[in-house]
Amino acid sequence: MTNTHTGPRLRMPERVASALACPVCGRALSRDPRGLTCSARHGFNVAREGYAGLLTGATPPGTGDSKEMVADRLRFQAAGHYDHIGRALAEALTGVGADPLIVDVGGGTGHYLAQVLEATPGAVGLTTDVSKFAARKAARVHPRAGAVTADSWRVLPLADGVADVLLNVFAPRNAAEFHRVLAPTGTLLVVTPETDHLTELRSALGLLEVDPRKDERLAHSLHAHFAPVQARSVRFDLDLPHPDALTVVGMGPSARHITPEDLAERVSALPDPVRVTASIRLGAYRPLPQGT
Repeated sequence: MTNTHTGPRLRMPERVASALACPVCGRALSRDPRGLTCSARHGFNVAREGYAGLLTGATPPGTGDSKEMVADRLRFQAAGHYDHIGRALAEALTGVGADPLIVDVGGGTGHYLAQVLEATPGAVGLTTDVSKFAARKAARVHPRAGAVTADSWRVLPLADGVADVLLNVFAPRNAAEFHRVLAPTGTLLVVTPETDHLTELRSALGLLEVDPRKDERLAHSLHAHFAPVQARSVRFDLDLPHPDALTVVGMGPSARHITPEDLAERVSALPDPVRVTASIRLGAYRPLPQGT
């Protein structure tokens, strides 16, 4: 791909750009004055922030983070509350190999990808997310990273076997697509909440409990395409000011079962800041050979 064009510049390393594929037909994408185009003439825009808009078809209303939700997450991330997760991901990739391509699927603002890239010299990365507001931030989160808008439940806009590492942090898991885009020797890292994750908030605010069979359901969703390699639990304490307590609840499924007004009223009754336990499971997986 060349940069001889008049439109917005695609902000990503050449190796990342060359790994992109048309989400309609799977052909390679190349630059033209309008953005990105494949040989079948499917065209996609590049936003002025530098990310590529590779969503196909209509997305349901409310899909993806709004501008306000992204702003809340950026504040939460900047406070370092979940940096333990980023460090755990980076530690899991120690010795991953030279110059890997790391893709964070459903990666939002690219916060975890940026942490992993900082700890992995020579690596390049891509964040995919359905939210254009998140992609705007992810496109500029790290000089060795880029971003595209894409729906994790549809065809990922990547060529077969191009990713050395896939990250999946509190995000949807499309096992068949993960297997297709991951190299046969690649690694999938999945972060999910343990049963006592944010337990103090969930009990005090009357929120949904974490499904005690979550690990079982995760294993079932991946077993046809991936084999588990190892898993570890990561636990740490959080001291959350009320705005960050509201944000962390909004980042989970409980936010869909309580009105913002009710949630704010319940949070206002808590200590400020409120001490909360974070507890997550980090699992590493290898792709199974085709046909197994």
